[in-house]
Amino acid sequence: MANAFEIKSASLDLLAILLRTDNLNELSQALEARFGVSADIPSEAFMLDLEALPSPEAIDYEQLLSMLSRHGVRIVALRSANTDLVDIARQYGLAYACTPVPVRVQPSMPESSKAPLEPVLMSSRVIERPVRAGQQIYAKGCDLVVLSMVSAGAEIIADGSIHVYAPLRGRALAGARGNTAARIFTRSMEAELVSIAGVYRTIEQALPASILGKPAQVYLENERLVMTALLE
Repeated sequence: MANAFEIKSASLDLLAILLRTDNLNELSQALEARFGVSADIPSEAFMLDLEALPSPEAIDYEQLLSMLSRHGVRIVALRSANTDLVDIARQYGLAYACTPVPVRVQPSMPESSKAPLEPVLMSSRVIERPVRAGQQIYAKGCDLVVLSMVSAGAEIIADGSIHVYAPLRGRALAGARGNTAARIFTRSMEAELVSIAGVYRTIEQALPASILGKPAQVYLENERLVMTALLE
């Protein structure tokens, strides 16, 4: 039957858990300290980001996935630039996402120069269009600057800081690779979720009236998120 199904776009509300160690004993202790252990924990879907590990293909994934599940973390996808993980993802019934490649430019040099050109990582990625529900923008190794609105259901991620010169209504994750000095700036704070270096706050915790819908910044202080208004 030609009309038995349709393929449509979908907006997925998904967080990523970035592993910084392949020592499963160390990871188990960190998970227990953060989440505790309970068979009654409701399972939440996560993407497992392995980009920070030198040899992710060597991990015992059966043990790792079981360990995460005990803490309410249900892995539905793997993310890495290492394509050896495609088969591992398939083995465990997981999706695979390749880490985006950063945009690079080459500096201009005189034609007479015989020195080799070295790629230079751009200091920021600039997005001029609105970021709509279901879209994800990632600025690897740099800041992210968004000149239009970030809609609810959209996700913006940067290894550096995030600057939104419009309403921020989706998810914003700065310092994605552990940069605790990263910040989030917006002209109108209405975010579903904000995160600095893995420390996050969701919309379930109501935003203070002093920053809701107003220019604001988010930063880390003593491993706690601080959200303050910006003077116009």
